[in-house]
Order: sequence, then C-alpha cells, then structure tokens
Amino acid sequence: MEVIDQLAFNEQGLIPVITQDNQSKRVLMMAWMNKASLLSTLESGSMTYWSRSRNELWVKGASSGNTQTVVSVHFDCDGDAILCMVNQVGPACHTLRPNCFYLKVDADNNTVIVLGDKG
Repeated sequence: MEVIDQLAFNEQGLIPVITQDNQSKRVLMMAWMNKASLLSTLESGSMTYWSRSRNELWVKGASSGNTQTVVSVHFDCDGDAILCMVNQVGPACHTLRPNCFYLKVDADNNTVIVLGDKG
C-alpha cells in the first residue's frame, strides 16, 4: 500500500497508534506500530502492534484472549500518528482494566487518582 510509505515513521521505524473503542468511543490504549505490524493489522483485521520491550510483533489478545478487531484505520493530517477504531473483547489494559488511561491527575491536590476497578 503506497500510502504507508508516505507515513512519518520515527528513527526507530515506529509510529504511535491510538486505539479507540468503536462503540463507546473511549480511548483504550496507545502503542506503537512499524510497517510490518501495520500491514499485518490491515491484512488480518486483528490489531497487531510492535512490542518495544520484546522487540517483536504483538497481536493483541493472542495470549490473553482480550482481542481487538479492526473496524477502521485513520492517519492524521501529518501522517505521523494512527487512530484505529476497534471492537474490544475483554479488558484492553494488561492490568485487566477496561483501558490504559485509568490514572487521573488531580492538579489541585498534586496527586494522581486511580479510576475504576480491575476487570
């Protein structure tokens, strides 16, 4: 796909991807993709990321069963970020929470609040 060659991957060959629940519109997580994971995502319909810690492709839910099926893929105006709308099965976060953004800053009290409960 020619458009992929026009994306602004960083010096490590990665591009940030925001994953959003297609029904609730809640932002589930932020991760990274390289060209191979993006192509795999587009071809398979299953969210495939690049794991920086393991240095390998990571298909969401392959080991946990908490899958993300692609509904649509969007590139931002600068071609330096991806937004994927998905149907999420199970919790999106490895902490077993519904999404990865459960830490809320309380600037007035200079604290961080943990939102919600685990799955």
